[in-house]
Amino acid sequence: MKPYRAALLAAGLMLGPQAFGQTAPDTVEAHIAAAKAAAGPHGNILQSLCLAPSAGPTTSPPARTAPERSTWHVEPVKVFDNLYFVGEKEYSSWAVTTSEGIILLDTIWDYSVEDEIVGGLKKLGLDPAQIKYALVTHGHIDHVGGAKFLQDHFGTRIILSAADWDLVEKSPRIPTKPRRDMVATDGQKLTLGDTTVTLYLTPGHTLGTVSALIPVKDNGKPHLVAEWGGTGFNFEHSRARFETYAASAARFGDIVAKSGADALIANHTNLDGSKAKLPALAARKPGEENPYVIGNGSVRGYVKVAEECARAAVLREQ
Repeated sequence: MKPYRAALLAAGLMLGPQAFGQTAPDTVEAHIAAAKAAAGPHGNILQSLCLAPSAGPTTSPPARTAPERSTWHVEPVKVFDNLYFVGEKEYSSWAVTTSEGIILLDTIWDYSVEDEIVGGLKKLGLDPAQIKYALVTHGHIDHVGGAKFLQDHFGTRIILSAADWDLVEKSPRIPTKPRRDMVATDGQKLTLGDTTVTLYLTPGHTLGTVSALIPVKDNGKPHLVAEWGGTGFNFEHSRARFETYAASAARFGDIVAKSGADALIANHTNLDGSKAKLPALAARKPGEENPYVIGNGSVRGYVKVAEECARAAVLREQ
């Protein structure tokens, strides 16, 4: 059995009712224990949020010189029949193909958008001029940096929440800003051709983070992908902010449970296991499960880790 399949099986055995219940004692230790119980194969999010959380926000502007291409470039990958990875080594961008064009999830950096997204789509036999919408999950430079390029070159409609449009416009860390365009709203149905992506406002990582449910097919079999739109605790720490984050994660966990979402993607490759899963797709044999399909319990577990780590952080702020 391949390692990632063994990890997912182990996760399925670990995720009992205690992983999702709300009866644990309200202590830092109890919430971290609940996060560990829910984590399964999601050790990276557990590590980054509970075991070694960020001390706070990054305030210095990013370097203006693009890094060496070899440090960030990877080749594009077809993940599902209608979902493609067109991101970098560390930062993800996802292309959803529909009968009337492409919906992009995140636009990565200004220095890499032309290579990874535009060039990646071309390598996959897709036309970047068909990027009709680009949803930016949150207004940090590693996700919105390429938005202006797409806006200027292809007329792509850029979508952020109202709060994160404000964040982008005010941020000194984002030198290349897209023009304010579409505003994401809670529960919004973004339909393009035969595909509808559902957006949810999940403030926490930023005040306007957007999470999403994306319908996909794998060799014709339907699945539902969930993306938690912002993860790290690299924001100004306060009890109120962590309470907001925890409430958003709890709500999105309920949405995931009710929707039956059984696949997971993230906007950083270390969080959803893409660094192992993308190569695994190349070696996938007929009849083998797609490594991104992990089951509803494991998708819920991922979001539960985010919630419980935030609840632990609330108590640390007392």
